[in-house]
Amino acid sequence: MNFDELKDELKLYLPKFLSSEAENELYSSLRDFAESKNIVYNRFYTRKLQRDPNIFQGDGIRDMLIVNLPDTQIKPAPSVIFSNTCDIALDNIRLFPSQIVYAPIFNLEKYKQSLIAESSKSKAEIDNHIKAIQNQRITQIFYLPANSNQLDESIVFLDRTQNCSNNSTDRNNIKGRRIFTLSDYGAYIFVLKLSIHFTRIQDQVERGSIAI
Repeated sequence: MNFDELKDELKLYLPKFLSSEAENELYSSLRDFAESKNIVYNRFYTRKLQRDPNIFQGDGIRDMLIVNLPDTQIKPAPSVIFSNTCDIALDNIRLFPSQIVYAPIFNLEKYKQSLIAESSKSKAEIDNHIKAIQNQRITQIFYLPANSNQLDESIVFLDRTQNCSNNSTDRNNIKGRRIFTLSDYGAYIFVLKLSIHFTRIQDQVERGSIAI
């Protein structure tokens, strides 16, 4: 069965709020990606929301505070927002304070050079690893293609999450701190990677159901 034959089933998992034109564009991008004919990273970002004061899931934001325990030094770094857009909307009033969950962005070339310097792997193994990252085939890593002058090829390790108070991130200057916003296609791939990394039900552990 080819990708087109799965269209009706795929529609069950596509966002329901998209216009017909946006849905067709997202479907086309996913088809190209799945069939490896064209990694459609030229459609990975959008300019439509660049002036919006909200923070969206998958946004790249400058100067988020990062700590890499057990090292207690705190420093600012560009990061990708993991939190659901609605959860961190300031007008979403809750009985408890929300936190923004995010992870730092790393330059892909610097990561590659660190592997060359520190790893015992061969050049071919490292090159294959980088290619797998670029094809989104490493479940632990989200690949970010270059975005004009704003961003070089980069990666996000999905297991290096951070959090801070939602109110500590000023929305009044968020437009100046925003590096990118993911397109419908980019956001779909991001949520898919998050789902695979955090919620795989097939962990091959038989847990049983006997009460203690």
